[in-house]
Formats: sequence, structure tokens, C-alpha cells
Amino acid sequence: MTLRLQVVTGGHPFEAREFFEVFDRLAESEDLVWAPTTTPTIPDRDPPDVVLFYDMPGLRFTGGGDQPVIFPEPTPDQRRVFDELQRLGIGMVFMHHAVASWPAWDGFAELVGARFHYQPATLRGVDYPDSGYVFDVTHTVEVIDTTHPICEGLDGSFELTDELYCFPVFADDVVPVMRTRFPVDDAGRFFSADQAIRGRRDSNEGWTHPAGSDLVAWVKRAGNSRLAYLQFGDGPVTYGDANFRRILRNTILWSASP
Repeated sequence: MTLRLQVVTGGHPFEAREFFEVFDRLAESEDLVWAPTTTPTIPDRDPPDVVLFYDMPGLRFTGGGDQPVIFPEPTPDQRRVFDELQRLGIGMVFMHHAVASWPAWDGFAELVGARFHYQPATLRGVDYPDSGYVFDVTHTVEVIDTTHPICEGLDGSFELTDELYCFPVFADDVVPVMRTRFPVDDAGRFFSADQAIRGRRDSNEGWTHPAGSDLVAWVKRAGNSRLAYLQFGDGPVTYGDANFRRILRNTILWSASP
């Protein structure tokens, strides 16, 4: 039976040609059809089996000033889409910057299991500074559960060049699948997201952050759905990596399973 995949983008820049080519190659090797969109939808006829989120809604960047970003809340219809996905058991895969989506809606962080903060914020009653990032890091990814279907065909560890984040994860609420060996407890290796959107890219002057999580891939249940988060996927170097493509393929197939 042909698997139907919906790929949601928007709200964050990315290299579209190289990114979409990943799904074209996947469709050549698997019984899969995919469609890009900027708005997740669930049509009555032939709904998707999996929705992959590579978007970042809920943030409006102003270009600087005292308020460099505004956080609109999702509309009732936008929230209802996530409720329907879970009710229908449609698989959900969240990738990379999608974890920063809808910061004004705590329900989104609870759904995914984490949140990346562009501004200082409170999450589950804890005050956090803005999150950290570092580009183009060649780091070692360790497979925590070699028996998980997402890890099929992987060695126990592998190297990947990608962007890494320093942000809070609800570790007790997720099933860990992969971790990085990059020293995420050293905030000095990361840069401030708030300073970046104020025009000071790759700066951490005066910025500190609690130890981040080393988890870079996890899964969880969301209603009747299988949900996965993959921190991988910043740009073409990652898109072309054989391990990344294998993980993405495995994750889509796993999330589509009943």
C-alpha cells in the first residue's frame, strides 16, 4: 500500500532544492508519494499517513529593536489540526528548527517534548534564557537503542556535520533513540539565539544557559499517533549524508505504522 507523506515547510529559511531532493530520492526507493505544503492539512479523502514538520510557525521576526520577534498564538483551527492528527493516528515527524514552533502555546512543547527559545521564557514553571545554537559541527552521534526501527542499518555511532542546539528537553516524557557526544553541558560552545536575531550572529557575550540535553532523536506517543523528533537537518551537507537519509527514511516508515 502506497504511503502518503506531507512535508510542511515555512517560517525558516532553507535550501529548498536540496531538501526536496531528499524526498524525491526516497520516493524512488520506497512505495511512497509526497507533497509539499506550507500548511498542514487533513483532507477527508486520502489523508496523509505521515506529516513531516520542517516549519517554524508562531514567530514573526521584526528585524531588530526592543522586540526582535513577536509570538502570535495559534488559531483554534491551527490547534485543531494537531488534535485531529492524534485522533486519526497519523504519524508526526518534527525536524530540526520545528522544535521552536508556537512558543506562545505550551501545548506544542508538550506535544513534541521540548522547546527551542528565541527569547528568554518560562517553560513548566522554570525560567530559561534564550536557547543556544552552533553551526557546522562535526560531532559523534551515539545510537542509544540499536534495536529501534529508526536505527535500522546504523552502526553504534557515526559522525554527522550539522547545527546543534542547546535547549530544554522533557527527557522523562520521551523515549531516547540517539544522543550526541558533543559537550552540551558547556554553554560556552554555543551562541545566543536572541543576539543572533538582533544582528549579532555567533555571539555569546554575557549569555549563559543551563546544561542542554544530549538527546538528538527521540520518540513518543501522541494520542493515537507515533511521534518522532530529529534534531538533524540544517542544510545541504546534512541532507546529503547517507546516515541522515537512512534515519529519515526509517523514521517516516516507523511513524506510519499503526
